[in-house]
Amino acid sequence: MFFSRLFVFLRPVIKELNCIHMKTDKLTLLFLTLFLALSFASCVTQKHVRYLQDMPTEGMPINEALEATVAPYDELRIYVLSNTGGKDDELVKPFNSLQHAGNNSGGGGYYLGYLVDGDGFIDFPVLGRIQVGGLTRGQVQDSIAAQLVRNGHLKDPLVIARIMNFKVYFLTSSGGKVLSINNERCTFLEAIAMAGGLDWYTRRDRIGVMREVNGKRVVHYLDPRSTAIFDDDFFLLQQNDIIFTEERSYKFFSSNLSTILGLISSAVSVFAIYKMIRSEIPHN
Repeated sequence: MFFSRLFVFLRPVIKELNCIHMKTDKLTLLFLTLFLALSFASCVTQKHVRYLQDMPTEGMPINEALEATVAPYDELRIYVLSNTGGKDDELVKPFNSLQHAGNNSGGGGYYLGYLVDGDGFIDFPVLGRIQVGGLTRGQVQDSIAAQLVRNGHLKDPLVIARIMNFKVYFLTSSGGKVLSINNERCTFLEAIAMAGGLDWYTRRDRIGVMREVNGKRVVHYLDPRSTAIFDDDFFLLQQNDIIFTEERSYKFFSSNLSTILGLISSAVSVFAIYKMIRSEIPHN
């Protein structure tokens, strides 16, 4: 009784579909082809993702000269000491901006940082306005030490400089991270590792690094699959560099593959039910 009523209910639909009866096999083949195409589209090979694919087995020379340079709005911490011993302790005090730590019971203090202005200068005690922009940390130390000797303030100074706010920004379609660099030196590959690496669907051939160069924002695209990145000027990151990534176009299909395949499966099931029902109906 149930099937009889079901046949009566579906009869108009079956009559409408009767004109495409001969095409059901072709449609089934089409769905199968689409299924295979989507499955292959969701596949990512090692060629798409493996790092440094052309790395020679004998290795590559290391560029020891890679070092970050001071940029506008960096914060520097600079200590001035003396290599002549304790007899110059009083002479170095004016060059160290020590501020007491307020309510701390220990009565200690901390050294204030020097903010680099937009023109690359800092205001340093006694010496006045000093240009540090574009210099490496070692060059800043040597420059200040030379000025202390030249002006007769210290005979054998020891200057220690540190960049305090070295940060790199990492942006992806799923979010972003601020990477704090502690050792004042960070390469492109190190930043990727600190950010947790790249997922399978990130385009390796278009990873952008944006930085300010001579008052302009400049973007370089690096590809970590090739050792050519070692020769790129943007391989060594600078303060406030922004790394951004793009995703492959087929990520949409991969992320929604289960839904798409479910729809295809439902459609195929409908055609299978139609064929089964139609086979049960006597033909005139």
